[in-house]
Amino acid sequence: MSGTALNSPIDLRSDTVTRPTAAMRAAMAAAPVGDDQYGDDPTANALQERVAALLGKEAALWLPSGTMANQVALRVFTRPGDDVIVSREAHAVWHETGGSAANAGVQLTEVGDAQPFTAAEFIAAIKPQGHGLYPPTTLVEIENTHNRLGGVMWPQQEVIAICDAARQRHIATFLDGARLWNVAAANGADLAQLANPFELVAVSFSKGLGAPGGSLLAGSRDLVAACVRHRRMLGGAMRQIGIYCAAAMHALDHHLWRLAEDHANAKLIAGRLAESARIVLDPKSVETNIVVFSLQGDGPDAHELVRRAREAGILLNALDTRKLRLVTHLDVSRDDCLSAADRLLSLAG
Repeated sequence: MSGTALNSPIDLRSDTVTRPTAAMRAAMAAAPVGDDQYGDDPTANALQERVAALLGKEAALWLPSGTMANQVALRVFTRPGDDVIVSREAHAVWHETGGSAANAGVQLTEVGDAQPFTAAEFIAAIKPQGHGLYPPTTLVEIENTHNRLGGVMWPQQEVIAICDAARQRHIATFLDGARLWNVAAANGADLAQLANPFELVAVSFSKGLGAPGGSLLAGSRDLVAACVRHRRMLGGAMRQIGIYCAAAMHALDHHLWRLAEDHANAKLIAGRLAESARIVLDPKSVETNIVVFSLQGDGPDAHELVRRAREAGILLNALDTRKLRLVTHLDVSRDDCLSAADRLLSLAG
């Protein structure tokens, strides 16, 4: 972990802001490459085989971004007019600029509250297939960890129950596991076990693992073959992607083990922020590398605090007028996080 350079802001906006390490850049420069559209990129092929095995799936496909991976999954599993059940404040609803409606023509039904939804809540939200009035529910999507809920992890038994209920009702299952690596690092779970209940799984390399780009979809060979077509339709068919895939391979080799440091730093920040009477935050709610907290009404609002923090050398994001999010990652050290927490405490008043 390099930490923040002198006089540079401490950037806690997201774990996507990391820059490739010198060793990662060297791996990218040395990567053997070929035209991926002909299946000729050896580094891409190796990454896809490796991650498919890690996730316990038959095959895998690299894509430029997590949003494209999510959109491809919708295209594979649904038809225009279908209903997709997602969690409250899911990435698909808030952070994909309406792509689910524009690209797949589906509606998204949010269920649950400020926590992962349950199998009972899922079953209650299902719209029957073949009904004359309702859009049929054909897919359930789970985001693990859940970004806007504070990086919380889904209870695996609940995941299994949801996916079992979906299968019984001929509803497809998709895991938006952009930060699934964080789940494995936090609770020691096996990646294949986390992925097993789902037909299709997405993981990201550009968040906690620190690669400059790239995500991956994994599932059966038939599903992945269908994903290839939709990746091209959405403009994601690239050529010498081994440069990106080498970064992902390096990240799996060198950055996976250190995610626990990010979790510890997030909990460190949360513990300090919870000391303020103007900040609403239960430190026990912080499970991975994301801290979401709210501001009491007698102090600055979230956008004002973001402005003040920027002037003080801290970058973070407002989620609404009273709620904020910060994310730890490999480019911020423990000392950076302590400094950021102390400055935010002062700024909150």
